[in-house]
Amino acid sequence: MKAIVQDVYGPAEVLELREIDAPIVGDDEVLIQVHAAGVDPGVWHLMTGLPYLVRLMGFGLRAPKTRVRGRDVAGTVEAVGRNVSAFKPGDEVYGIADGTFAERVSANAQHLALKPSNLTFEQAAAVPISGLTALHGIRDAGQVKPGQAVLVIGASGGVGTYAVQLAKAFGAEVTGVCRTEKMALVLSIGADHVIDYTREDFTDGTRRFDLILDTGGRRPLSELRRALKQEGTVVVVGGEGGGRWLGGFQRQLTAPLVTLFGKQKFIALMPDESQEGLVTLKELIEAGRVRPVVDRAYPLDEAADAIRYLAEGHARGKVVVQV
Repeated sequence: MKAIVQDVYGPAEVLELREIDAPIVGDDEVLIQVHAAGVDPGVWHLMTGLPYLVRLMGFGLRAPKTRVRGRDVAGTVEAVGRNVSAFKPGDEVYGIADGTFAERVSANAQHLALKPSNLTFEQAAAVPISGLTALHGIRDAGQVKPGQAVLVIGASGGVGTYAVQLAKAFGAEVTGVCRTEKMALVLSIGADHVIDYTREDFTDGTRRFDLILDTGGRRPLSELRRALKQEGTVVVVGGEGGGRWLGGFQRQLTAPLVTLFGKQKFIALMPDESQEGLVTLKELIEAGRVRPVVDRAYPLDEAADAIRYLAEGHARGKVVVQV
């Protein structure tokens, strides 16, 4: 089968389209014919091995342990392991697996759900990682309540576009933060207000929020404190920017320490790949309360270009690879 493979860490040039053996389905796994795979910042981190903290987290010190890139997936079930009863051949599914930039992938059944019936495979592939991250950040870590004021930093990005919609679905008043050219998009997905961070400092203390979901990864936590209500919560997502060792993840490492001083909470969001979350997102999408925003799709042999495009910060919403 065809797959996007890398043998060493590095820029997008290390990726190669190759013929490799198809995966073997395990007892608790589902073999999927991949139709589309999402692209998220995690793909860039695993491709480059940066920051070095990524390598220390078990993904491979000198070279990537998983040689095929991609984690979001949407496709059709070809076979199931002997312990799997929730899916059958022919089912259209979406979820998370290792090595989805390929014609087939074997995925743990607990990380899959039936695909939302009103989405194409390309749209569905844009949901799992970013959608689950937003759901976990807004609903679980942030514990949003109706009527609360929520600020989403990076509102036009992959996680941000879901966070805006989910916060609205849960009854919050939502303010999105983005660049000038992306303001219309953020308003179109339901934000009540939008702030252009290139023209306005939203941490000057004039407005305060119950919950801040920060997907931007660069602003010091001390500045976010000024935009937070006395008993508010900041949820830190991901880690962009920063040095080669910790990158932006140093904010996640220090967030629990900041919480020790005062009533404000600073939470470092941990990955969530639950089937329950995928089912919840499916229900919200089919009810018309959440929709994926797909900027553009690339064919499999242009996966490197897809990653470059995302890394350059141009994307509005999600980028997808078609298989």
